[in-house]
Amino acid sequence: MKTKRSLLLAVLAGTAIGALPAMSLYAQAEAKTMKIRLTVGEKVLTATLRDNETTRDFVSLLPLTLTLEDYAATEKISDLPRRLSTKGSPPGTDASAGDIAYYAPWGNLALFYRGAGHASGLVTLGKIDGGVEALREPGPLKARIELVK
Repeated sequence: MKTKRSLLLAVLAGTAIGALPAMSLYAQAEAKTMKIRLTVGEKVLTATLRDNETTRDFVSLLPLTLTLEDYAATEKISDLPRRLSTKGSPPGTDASAGDIAYYAPWGNLALFYRGAGHASGLVTLGKIDGGVEALREPGPLKARIELVK
């Protein structure tokens, strides 16, 4: 019995030690998040970006001033100055309110103020931290997007 208990403790200790590198990787990923500021009309929103190749390519374009047009009463969209890399991105995703995404087939930025179904070619860049209702304003909206340092 004592041998079984010692063996179990050794396995558990080894598992816990093995988990440390994974926790360190998680902490590193958290440290790599980027923040942006979106000024939409008079409202200032912040967003947290994911760390992926498409997001890094998007950040390389900042600061940007865009005109956001309504699309399908679900999102505000705008063309970007150039297409972004989608290397390593999933083939598509579902969008939820607050998502900032790149729609590769059209090469545009999409800021969702309502959820949407699955879209092939949609790459999530990040999430608006709060105040998504500012995007529900009718008509085109001027927006300034900047990296927060």
